[in-house]
Amino acid sequence: MTLHFSVLASGSTGNAFYIGTEKEKILVDAGLSGKEMTRLFSEINVDPNSLSKILVTHEHSDHIKGLGIFARKYHLPIYANEKTWKAMDSAIGKIELDQKFIFRTEETKTFGDIDVESFAVSHDAAEPMFYTFHHNGKKVALVTDLGYVSERIKKTVQGADALIFESNHDVEMLRMGRYPWSVKRRILGDNGHVSNDDCAIALKDIIDNETKRIYLAHLSKDNNMKDLARMSVENGLNDYGFSVGDHITLHDTDPKSPTPIYDVV
Repeated sequence: MTLHFSVLASGSTGNAFYIGTEKEKILVDAGLSGKEMTRLFSEINVDPNSLSKILVTHEHSDHIKGLGIFARKYHLPIYANEKTWKAMDSAIGKIELDQKFIFRTEETKTFGDIDVESFAVSHDAAEPMFYTFHHNGKKVALVTDLGYVSERIKKTVQGADALIFESNHDVEMLRMGRYPWSVKRRILGDNGHVSNDDCAIALKDIIDNETKRIYLAHLSKDNNMKDLARMSVENGLNDYGFSVGDHITLHDTDPKSPTPIYDVV
C-alpha cells in the first residue's frame, strides 16, 4: 500500500490537503465552503465518506471556512491543539464532543498505518502547526503559513520524498502593490509568509537525496503568479547547485483546483 496525496486547494483564498493510504484517509484543513470541499474530492475521485479525520493547522478562515459544515456532514473527528480549538470554536459552529480531539504541537500520533508528526511554525495565529506524514519509509511534509523557516523546521521536514512548501509572494510585487503598509509589514515579518526567494533559500538546506517533488503552495492572489513563483524558486535552486527538472521537479498548486493524486513510491 502506497502513501498518496493531493493538494486540494492552496492559496490566500482557501487551503485543503488530502493524504492517505488504502486504510487511512486524512484531510488537513477545510478552507473552502462545504460544497466546494465536496467538489474537490469528486475531482480526485475520493469519496468524502471514506475519510477518517480532519487535522487543523490553525484558525485563519482560509484554513477553516468549511470545517464545521464538512465535519458535521460526514461526521468526521477533528484534531487541533487546545489554543486553536479555543480560537476557532465560535467560527465553525457546534461540533459534537465525540468529534473533538486534541493534537498537541510537537507530538506524533499514529492513525492507522500513517504516523503524523506536528511541529510549530511562526505565524500570527493562536498556536499554528503543520505536519509531516510517514508510511512504510516514505515521508511527505506540509509547510505553509510561516514568516521564516527555522533550523528546527528544516531538520523536521528534511528527508521528505515530497514537500508542499510555501512560496507566498514576490517581495517587489508586494512592496509596490495596493495593500496598506500595515498588511505588507505583517506579510514580510517573522509571523507572516515566506516569499519566493526565501522559499528557495530554505529549500537548499532541506533538499536531500530523498526529495523528488516540491509543490509551491499558498501563493498570494495579489502578490504572486504561478510562473513567477516557479521561475524564482527554480532559478534560486539552480544557483545553489540543484538540477531542477532532473531529480527534483517543481509543481504548481491552485486555490480552486486539486493537483492530481500522486503515489509516493
